[in-house]
Amino acid sequence: MFTGLIESIGTVERLDESPAGRRIRVRASVANDLQLGESISVSGVCLTVVDRDEAGFAADVSPETLRVTTLGGLAIGSRVNLERSLRADARLGGHFVLGHVDATARVRSSAAQGESWWLDLDLPDALAAWVVQKGSIAVDGISLTVAALDGNDLGIQIIPFTREHTTLADRCAGDRVNLEADIIGKYAARLAELSRGPVAR
Repeated sequence: MFTGLIESIGTVERLDESPAGRRIRVRASVANDLQLGESISVSGVCLTVVDRDEAGFAADVSPETLRVTTLGGLAIGSRVNLERSLRADARLGGHFVLGHVDATARVRSSAAQGESWWLDLDLPDALAAWVVQKGSIAVDGISLTVAALDGNDLGIQIIPFTREHTTLADRCAGDRVNLEADIIGKYAARLAELSRGPVAR
């Protein structure tokens, strides 16, 4: 589990294809603190550290994950958001993020508003029931607040610190980002569905 508070930005320095998917090697400042087998969020996708040294780490990405997240589009030199898994004694400064991407979304626009930035995204229909005004959503692993919601138009205000310390500074119209809706919203929607009666089989 993660909080959506990005610790650092890593850089993809190697991509190795295999029948099992793809192994990515990321240069990262947090590498010294990683252990083999532990989880790490890479732009919102929970991956397992399979190799590490002082300069970086490697993780295997399955074909399904490559297909349904933006990790399939990574190239050498791509920047990725990194967050180590949440410790039980740590402060929860963002929200509960599982690292299980629900969908990708297209960036409609990214524009400055004073010192902040406004990000407009196309919200996929499948996530509509889980997203609420002023609620939480993870975008490329970043815990953010839903600032505007109008049909499939999802608006998010980005403060300068967040833009400077994550890959959101790289995003522009037409790019795709990973979305994970708040787990609490998912459970609430599921309970509401079940309260309407047994599911037809």
